Amino acid sequence: MSINWVATILVVEDSRQELELISCYLRDKGYNVIKATSAKEALEIVLEEKPDAIVTDVEMPGMSGFELCRVLKTNPTNQKRPIVICSSKNQAIQHLWAKKQGADAYITKPYTPEQLVSVIESVEAVASLPDAKRSLLPRRGTLQFKIH
Repeated sequence: MSINWVATILVVEDSRQELELISCYLRDKGYNVIKATSAKEALEIVLEEKPDAIVTDVEMPGMSGFELCRVLKTNPTNQKRPIVICSSKNQAIQHLWAKKQGADAYITKPYTPEQLVSVIESVEAVASLPDAKRSLLPRRGTLQFKIH
């Protein structure tokens, strides 16, 4: 008998269409998906469900994805939980701000399902390393994926 671990990803997106699309991409690749339509809802879900990683939009009513990232990463319980920022903006300042807020990766819309999964797998791999090995990795900031 073998036990397969399946990661649970929290997707935070205020656009229902985008939320469904991202969720579909991830479910098709074998992930469990939890959906939130606001950063506030995401904070509640993180406390209850403890997802393995978070994929969040930036521009949302109320609290932005950047603010969500900052709030989560300042809590010791969530510091190692990977957060991927998804945005249609591909400006250097956005990437820098994501890094400053604690994001582990930044991916620019539009992207393919394979590109999204690749980003998530990359941040999950780093997050799963023991602290001693993780500290040996070069700290160049967030993983940045520029999709054209």
